[in-house]
Amino acid sequence: MINKKVQGVEEALQDIHNDVTIMLGGFGLCGIPENSIAQLVKKGVSGLTCISNNAGVDDFGLGLLLQKKQIKKMISSYVGENAEFERQMLSGELEVELTPQGTLAEKCRAAQAGIPAFFTPAGYGTEVAEGKEAREFNGKMHILEHAYKADFAIVKAWKGDEAGNLIFKGTSKNFNAVMAGAAKITIAEVEELVPAGTLDPNFIHVPGIFVQRIFQGEKYEKRIEQRTTRKRN
Repeated sequence: MINKKVQGVEEALQDIHNDVTIMLGGFGLCGIPENSIAQLVKKGVSGLTCISNNAGVDDFGLGLLLQKKQIKKMISSYVGENAEFERQMLSGELEVELTPQGTLAEKCRAAQAGIPAFFTPAGYGTEVAEGKEAREFNGKMHILEHAYKADFAIVKAWKGDEAGNLIFKGTSKNFNAVMAGAAKITIAEVEELVPAGTLDPNFIHVPGIFVQRIFQGEKYEKRIEQRTTRKRN
């Protein structure tokens, strides 16, 4: 069995350079690859095209890359709680491609499955459909969407083994599961890395065939984007 373990985030991201396209898992601040994002900031790579559901918040997640002007283009489903993202988009400093959330997920999944394109009704009749082929299926109009083409996919999992098999925990599965294997190289950071053969095959969410590198992350903050509590009776 191929051992895909690397010693740390520096080795895992060593060949990421300027002007590449990167998929980054997570939803808001849930299940984001914290160690990898911090390393991209440290490396100072620029001109990045990032495919992610949104861009975190101003001082955490992808917001850290936005602050340093390292992202050239964001492909996401919404601006979220990131004021800097909004400012850069409205000022024209940042190229933004807003995509319906389900379409974004399916464009990742299609790339993962080797499907070059698909038809979806989402976005027909809106700006999303401009310049795209439209076709009627079962009396309903659909538009043609192409699978993403990314150089790297960086995902975060709860547990993984040295062969690259991944298990996610709760809602942190989100976009991580469909982004693994959807790029030329998939890098997985995990909270716990175990020897190959340790994980129960019945509970593996992503098989190791989709992962090229895996490392154990550290010091996860796991911030909560919107904390909602109930008053004590």
